[in-house]
Amino acid sequence: MTHVFDEAITVTARPDGVFSATTHPAYDNMVGPFGGITAATVVHALQQHPDVLGQPLALTINYAAPVATGTWDLHTRIVRTNRTNQHWTFTIEQDGHTVSTGSAVFGIHRDTWADTEATRPPAPEPADVAAQDFPDFVAWARNYDKRFVVGGIDDKSDDSTSTLWLRDLPQRPLDYPALASMTDAFFPRVFLRHGTFMPAGTISLTTYFHATPDDLAAQGSRHVLATARGARFGNGHFDQHGQIWGTDTLLATTTQLVYFKNPQG
Repeated sequence: MTHVFDEAITVTARPDGVFSATTHPAYDNMVGPFGGITAATVVHALQQHPDVLGQPLALTINYAAPVATGTWDLHTRIVRTNRTNQHWTFTIEQDGHTVSTGSAVFGIHRDTWADTEATRPPAPEPADVAAQDFPDFVAWARNYDKRFVVGGIDDKSDDSTSTLWLRDLPQRPLDYPALASMTDAFFPRVFLRHGTFMPAGTISLTTYFHATPDDLAAQGSRHVLATARGARFGNGHFDQHGQIWGTDTLLATTTQLVYFKNPQG
């Protein structure tokens, strides 16, 4: 039986080198599909390209317009391939219009000196934290087991930090597309600051993949620990910075630019 996530990121390679994908209702968001599933589909498609080098290292996707329900096309171009890394640009086209642009870097992992300066936030075990649902109109969230340690969807706080245990639902072994999707699984930080839903959406998402294939295999289908916060809010935009941790390994970091409007009333 195919996992719903794998159904949602399915792509078909055409003879002209363009990948075709179709939106999946399980990952609908308030407007258009969940941005994380679009990012995951791009990563999955690039991994299928016959000329790809190595594994994903970085992805930036700019959401120029909402993707409409239906089929969309991913146009990719290799800008340059070096000895250990490869640079891509891409556009997502739908009905004759560009709805997203972006870039990606793939590369070969080499055995070098390593250290992690970031600190994994403290958290009780996932079994000791209650799962929390999002409202029904946020369809994509039903595909994740979400256990908030701090900063839940119903909270209001002067600190925009959320830390939560996160896992695909049903369970699914972690891979690069799933990791890309999870880096967008944080609800907009402005919701937490105001304690209410308000018009908001990601303009640009960048993800850095620190995980090696061995890290992903070691993680398996266990919960990751995800944490995010904003730095500055105002003038209709804010930034949002996040980390995705495995058991003791930093798997990915991410940053977003998000637009928002003041809540009504």
